[in-house]
Amino acid sequence: MFQIPAAPKGIPTSYKGHFYGRDGESLVALSLHELESIRNQSQQSDWSAQIVKDATFEDLDSKAISIARSLYIAKNKKNAAEIAEWDDITFLNKAKLTIKGKITNAAIVLLGKEESEVLISPAVAKIRWILKDSQGIERDYEIKSCPFIISIEEIYQKIRNLKYRYINPEFRTLFPEEVDTYEPYVIREAINNAVAHQDYTLGGQINVVEYEDRLVFTNKGSFIPRTISNVLKDNAPEEVYRNPFLARAMVGLQIVDTIGSGIRKMFNFQRQRLFPLPDYTIERDRVQVTIIGKILNMEYANILAKKQDLSLVEIEALNRIQLNRPISDEETSHLRKKKLIEGRKPNLFIAKPVAQQLDQKTAYSNNKGFEDSYYCDLILKALTEHGTLTKKEITELLWNKLPDVLSDEQKYYKIGNLLAKLKKQDKIGNISRGIHSDWFPKKE
Repeated sequence: MFQIPAAPKGIPTSYKGHFYGRDGESLVALSLHELESIRNQSQQSDWSAQIVKDATFEDLDSKAISIARSLYIAKNKKNAAEIAEWDDITFLNKAKLTIKGKITNAAIVLLGKEESEVLISPAVAKIRWILKDSQGIERDYEIKSCPFIISIEEIYQKIRNLKYRYINPEFRTLFPEEVDTYEPYVIREAINNAVAHQDYTLGGQINVVEYEDRLVFTNKGSFIPRTISNVLKDNAPEEVYRNPFLARAMVGLQIVDTIGSGIRKMFNFQRQRLFPLPDYTIERDRVQVTIIGKILNMEYANILAKKQDLSLVEIEALNRIQLNRPISDEETSHLRKKKLIEGRKPNLFIAKPVAQQLDQKTAYSNNKGFEDSYYCDLILKALTEHGTLTKKEITELLWNKLPDVLSDEQKYYKIGNLLAKLKKQDKIGNISRGIHSDWFPKKE
């Protein structure tokens, strides 16, 4: 075993001539693209700030420029009269979309005409919306290109944000609460983050996939903060961004919040609604965010409603347990210390003190199960009554009494361990008949 430290800026870390990096919890070889990305760090390269050769103001969409100007004025109301007098060149320079009147990749992405996308080739600037039914079958789709300042709104309008009704456990009322399936801010922020942090050089599209109860957003490129816990824990903007020129322009136009705060707001909106938090799946060159538009687990909703002292980091870890997603050993240890969870990885569940507070005592007992002595006594009592039992009969005896949190395979393994334990204590024996065996009690 060996540890991979953070690589010095622009220099990948090697071991015996091979370069390694993390892919989730695994240690893997760096791809050529990742090696090149690390080497480019020393060059302070920003694709979004690069000048587009041969591009002119004729390649920008006049309607998109007008929308951008309105957004800029809305953020700088004190200077509204002065801004209205600027010509387009002055405005775009001030809004940091162009550099000394020269068109940047960021300007093409946000304000370029649809046919101008070819000017940034082989990079791709497209957002694709896909509608899927309950069976995962595609029912409709639409693909939008430049200008993104318009396309983002058009994609947002395609999403069906229906009303969702549920009983809020915090108020214990007979009258259901009615909310939008998705908080509008969360949808917009997820799309805008994908636009701001997309690695356009990889040639992929930004995807928004709409299911009956969730939205899935994906964009190309690694997740620079590495884990979502880092974002929630630090509560501060990142020091490095993939497209800083584009991101700053989007902040200046109020398309996104101050860089670094949007993700926390998304989490807080979902927390207030008692819905699952945004679920991030982070791969080497792809980031996926899933927004669920309903309550999945009322126990988890009760935690959000009643335990207001929990931090976002703690709730995010509990959220992964709710979604049957793994949590780290460090997170497991922390939640155990706060007596929030019990069980063994990967079968973790809400701890007894929390369950009692949340009226989940029965669910807790079903998950926790009983001590081994209880199951051993059942086996011995049954063998005494019947003389002999097959492994199948013993399994039927114990099956529904074992913890609900165990899988079928784990239940079979548990029963085998109990029989082995009793045999080692010389309390029972067995007679094999091929692949079958009969178990019997031994006289003391």
